[in-house]
Order: sequence, then structure tokens, then C-alpha cells
Amino acid sequence: MTVIPSRLSNDSPRHSLADASGNRPGTRRDLLRKASAGFPLLSLAALLAQESTTQANPLASKQAHHPPRAKSVIFLFMGGGPSQVDLFDPKPMLAKHAKQKIPITLPRITRDSTPLCRPSPYRFRRHGEAGIVISELLPHLSRRADELCVIRSMHCDQIEHSGAIRQLTTGDGVLPRPSLGSWLLYGLGSEADNLPGFVSLGTQNDLPGKVPYSSSFLPTAYEGVAITDVDNPIDNLQMPVPSPVQAQRIAAIRRFSERHRLGREDDSRLDARIAAFELAFRMQTQAPEAFDLSRESRAIHKMYGTNQKATKDYAQQCLLARRLVERGVRFVVANVSGKWDSHANVRDHEKVAGSCDQPVAALLGDLKQRGLLDETLVVWGGEFGRTPTAQGAGRDHHPHAFTMWLAGGGVKPGTTFGATDEFGFYVTENKVHIHDLHATILHLVGLDHQRLTYRYSGRDFRLTDVHGDVVHDILT
Repeated sequence: MTVIPSRLSNDSPRHSLADASGNRPGTRRDLLRKASAGFPLLSLAALLAQESTTQANPLASKQAHHPPRAKSVIFLFMGGGPSQVDLFDPKPMLAKHAKQKIPITLPRITRDSTPLCRPSPYRFRRHGEAGIVISELLPHLSRRADELCVIRSMHCDQIEHSGAIRQLTTGDGVLPRPSLGSWLLYGLGSEADNLPGFVSLGTQNDLPGKVPYSSSFLPTAYEGVAITDVDNPIDNLQMPVPSPVQAQRIAAIRRFSERHRLGREDDSRLDARIAAFELAFRMQTQAPEAFDLSRESRAIHKMYGTNQKATKDYAQQCLLARRLVERGVRFVVANVSGKWDSHANVRDHEKVAGSCDQPVAALLGDLKQRGLLDETLVVWGGEFGRTPTAQGAGRDHHPHAFTMWLAGGGVKPGTTFGATDEFGFYVTENKVHIHDLHATILHLVGLDHQRLTYRYSGRDFRLTDVHGDVVHDILT
């Protein structure tokens, strides 16, 4: 007979079993502990753990709206605003009009920006069979050009970092909204039973707080897990007691939590807290291996650049991102925090490009050689771009036209989409708004952005609000 104590109420009698002489060894649990050196209790612990994962798990895998092209998303967030005219969108006219007033109608210039053209100091070349144009700042990525779908026609509505990051990560530049990763997890659930479904790596200093990985009004279970230190990813990850004992504790916590929830069924924080305890228990058995980068070969570490001071930080993030999606994590963000914000000098881009170029290229190559690129969507980009005009020796924020790229997961490789004017100030062809990007990402993972809604405060909300169109022209 199998006994599941977690299903017994506190009023249930603690039955004892007597032996032939009438002596009572104690409860049935005592018998399990003493019999066969305690091995039956291990089976009991496994049953308890299995039961806890199947009861009201908000992260259980869900049916997509349509067949997905990608199972996971890795967002390589280039915080600060990479300059499109110094990386992917060359504009010879800037050199022709160097230090002259740009001959187009400009919006209101902010701060100490000027209308004077600033040419790029970097050379551009075509790369790969498709001839994707990339500057000399990204030599490693240039060798992966045929895997990229470069979108030169991005634009957004916010000119300050905080608002633009909010819009890029949540769809709204002003009001609190769930993040993209939380929407994705809400729509699909997680395939990683023993790991979080949504992980944010590194830091984002331009927007303090949880906004980039917050679940906002979605149930709390869909909030991302922030890991700021890859070397020490999660506190208390090592199990402090034997697994059977920990399983008993988790079962007890669930019983008490279920009793406490009576009359409070509408509070999603309780479900999230229960799920968090149970996920933590499962992570203690599996996550140490997933987060242990030392298990990778020396060749892999060399490929990513974890052994070099300049690239170590982002190389570790990219390598861990691959290990996480390999284990079923739905959404991973790897953050370059604010380093692309080159107001003072255009050449500040050289250091940040040098810190992440090799790791990003290695990630693409590694995913491809493992057969994961086709089912993993990689998104690269910042919250906005930078002006083609001067701000001192640098460039100001620029929401009117900037470049992002996607790879894998159902997008056309070796593609350049959209165009800007001859100075790189405005989009002139195939505009792609942040809402369109979000709609396309959701489409690739099998979700219809118009059907993915959540009822809150008297109305149905969605990531793209009342906007957004899937950019079908960049899909395979």
C-alpha cells in the first residue's frame, strides 16, 4: 500500500503498525525509515516531489496557438544604444557633409546635440555569401553574417533610456507592464521542470528595479529570475539536508500553504510562493550542474572568450544562456549594461564591441553546431540607436531609426531588411516598430499576439496593446 501523507488532513489519525509480539515500532513513516536501511522512504520522497510538481503548476507547458518555429529565445540586450551608422548601416553622405548641417528637416534637438553631420570613423565591408554589411568593430560576428537577419528600420517612441528600455522589454514606455519574457512564459509555460523558465543574466543599470523581468499584473510565477553574478548564480543552491528530508519539508509547506490559501484563491502570490518553494527544491537537485560552466571543455571556453579579461563577463553570460536553453529554459536575457551609451566619444564603441563581439559570435556558432539554432531565436539590439549628427565627440540617443538583428528560430538568414535615408536619420522603407518586433517574436514561438491576453483592471491587456504586425517578410 502506498501512503501519501501530504493528502492527509491534520485531523487524520497517525496509525501505527504492531509486530507479532504486540510491540509498536511507531508510525508507518518510522517503519519506512527503519526498513531496508531507509530505502522505502526515498521512494516516498520521490512520490511527494512528483505530487508537488503536478498540483496547480502555473509553469506547466501549454499548447501554442500555432506550430512554433522556435522553442526558446535568447535576447542579447545591448544596453545604452548601439550606433547603427557605426555598426550595420553605413552612410557615406555623412563623410561628404562632415561638420556641416545635415540637409534634412530634423525633430527638436535635445540637450547639447547639434545638427552637424558626424561621419563614422570605421570601415565597412560586405561579409558572407549574402553580402551583409558590417563594420570593422565586429570582426567575429562578421564571420557569422550568413546567419543574420539585419533589420535596419527599427524605431521606437522613447528618447530616454528608462522609457526606451521599458518599451523594448514590456511594450509600454511609461506604465508598468509585464515583460516580454513574462508574457512568453504565461503563454507557453516552461519545458524546464528543474530550472526557471525565464532568466535575466547580468545587470541593467539604466533601469533599476525589476522592470526588464517583471511580471507586473500577470501572476507572480511568470516573473523572471535575475542572476547578476554568473560565478555565484543563486544563493543557497546546495541542498542543506538529505533529499528525502527536503522533500518532506516541501510537502509540509504545501499543506500549510494550501490551508492558508483557503479564502484567498485570487491572490496569485500564494500560488507563486508555493511554486517557488517546489522549484527551489528541484533546482537544488539539477541547477548546480546547469550553472557549472567548468563542465564545458577548454575549447568551448576559448571559443567564447571566458579566459580573457575583456570578454570574460559577457562570454560567461552567453555560454550560460546556451546551457539554459539547452535544458528547456524559454527565455534568457544576456545584458550589456549601458556600455553602448557613447555621448562623449564615438570611439567608446570600440571597448564595448570588443567585450561582446567574440562571445556573441561564439554563441551563434555553438548553437548551430549543436543543432539548436533552428529552434532558438537569438535577438540582438539596444533600446534605441544613436544620431548621425554630433554631440560633442559622440552621438546622442536616437529613436527614429536604428538597427537590430535576429538569427535562427525561423527567420531568413543572410537578410537585410528595411532602409534609412542617405544620412541614417529616418526610416524610409519597411518600418519596424517595437510592437512589430514583439508580435514577430511571439509568432515565432507559436503565439498570436492578438490572442495572448490577460484580463486586468476591467480590460484585456496584451504585450502589443492595440498595435503590432508580424513582419512576415523576414520569416522563412
